[in-house]
Amino acid sequence: MPQLDLAALHEAVAAAIPDRECLVWEDRRWTWREVTGRSRRLAHVLREHGLGRRDEDVPSWESPHDHLALYLHNGPEYLEGLLGAHKARVAPFNVNYRYVDDELAQLFGDARPAAILYHARFAPAIERVVHRMDRVPLLLQVADASGVPLLEGALDYEQSLAAADDAPLPVRTSPDDLHILYTGGTTGLPKGVLWRIGDLMVGPLGLVRRDGSPIDDLDEAVARAAKGAHRVLVGPPMMHGAGTWSALGGWCGGGCVVFPSRVDGLDAADLLDTAEREGVTRIPLVGDAFARPILAELDRARAAGSPYRLPRLRTLLNSAAAISPDVKARVLEHLPHARIADVLGSSESGFAVTRTGAAARTFAMAPGGAVLSADRARRLAPGEDELGWLAKGGALPLGYLGDPVKTDATFLTVDGARLVVPGDRARLLADGTVEVHGREATTINTGGEKVFAEEVEGVLRDLPGVADALVVGRPSERWGTEIVAVLRPAAAPGDAALRDGCARLLARYKIPKAFLRTDAGLRLPNGKADYAAARALVAAEAADAAETALAPAEDRGHAG
Repeated sequence: MPQLDLAALHEAVAAAIPDRECLVWEDRRWTWREVTGRSRRLAHVLREHGLGRRDEDVPSWESPHDHLALYLHNGPEYLEGLLGAHKARVAPFNVNYRYVDDELAQLFGDARPAAILYHARFAPAIERVVHRMDRVPLLLQVADASGVPLLEGALDYEQSLAAADDAPLPVRTSPDDLHILYTGGTTGLPKGVLWRIGDLMVGPLGLVRRDGSPIDDLDEAVARAAKGAHRVLVGPPMMHGAGTWSALGGWCGGGCVVFPSRVDGLDAADLLDTAEREGVTRIPLVGDAFARPILAELDRARAAGSPYRLPRLRTLLNSAAAISPDVKARVLEHLPHARIADVLGSSESGFAVTRTGAAARTFAMAPGGAVLSADRARRLAPGEDELGWLAKGGALPLGYLGDPVKTDATFLTVDGARLVVPGDRARLLADGTVEVHGREATTINTGGEKVFAEEVEGVLRDLPGVADALVVGRPSERWGTEIVAVLRPAAAPGDAALRDGCARLLARYKIPKAFLRTDAGLRLPNGKADYAAARALVAAEAADAAETALAPAEDRGHAG
């Protein structure tokens, strides 16, 4: 099936609407013509340093491209980096800017970047790890408020662009060119997911008709984009799929991408001020980590007599983490013209199931979706009482970079169709909707019973006084593993109240045996659960308890 590619589509849309706004950040505005010129200049810089695609056949888990690492906070350079890389036929990939040196070195060892585009504040980390790489990459440093000087051997980004040509590139891009998305590594080492850009566009980026069929005609895609009036406010970090897909999806539809002023974390007041000022139509969210601060700011503004006015906002697109039903309902009270759409998927599948409405508990299957049997050998029919695996067909990645074993284990052929099975357990109900139980990797086996952490977390987050909650397992002599909840309290609910609240909705074996409280954040920058932090808190509490138990009686206050 013929497909389009990002570079060619962006060029064609820019030719049709050259003076329309394409990108906005603070008081800076770029038209489609200006973004085209800057991304061409970056592509010329990459090509002049010998980077591009090699004409060779490689297995589905390998890449024929040179790779560009994007080690950046959100901002115009991130989008220019993505687009410029594709114009140069270089495969871009995301870098988690929270990584410490060993994690960064591991990522670069796996991804083998030929070039790194990075904000100046990350220059010290680059300097420490670059000598551990097999080759010295091209370093392009973006000046920022940190004031960190240019690394030795690095090129200043703006100076390089200013000296480069802005003519069209003398290379023909292709839907077969790769876009690499590294997973967050929350359940293991990060893995580079290899998307053909053509598949990415008709999958996660939404280049499809109303009936779900892919748009493969360039003139049709340009005409659709020319009618587009979307303004997408991207708050989630683009180092993860939710942010990148929201931004590029907006561009594929001819929309303008808007960034809030603060790009190194969520500032709800700044985000809503930007949304109001710029008349945004869509805002991506990442679970309660985004929705709760936004709700608090909406409440504050209303109480102060100056509510936010967002008449053009139509969609809050939530992915990667859940929003509590009560939080949804209260947000929609402030935004009666908008809807909250939940999409559940992964870096490997795109969006597999969707739902709307504050009270909805089950999901509708997205096109190409399926629930496989427990042995992953067949598709389940609606109403089969078997806990299976959520799967997705259609436009899919090729595999994992450098990992044929993991590729074969995750991408299956069932009944002649290629499907991806990222690891979510699910049940297909009689009405055709999907009940999602959670990731197998976060399942806790306690006393012979399987407990899905996300189910318990959802109940806890709905209890009064609980701002956030994660659930992990810890060793237990009685149960093998017992469930422990790590809470960030908004008030001070006692353990008994928490147990009673859980007991109304959960079987006894699912109720946490202990509740730990912390003021620390339990979320990664993209809003996903930080299970490593939760496990560290549980381990530290266990170590403190053991030390107390071993201390002399007088030290414990029990002398005489």
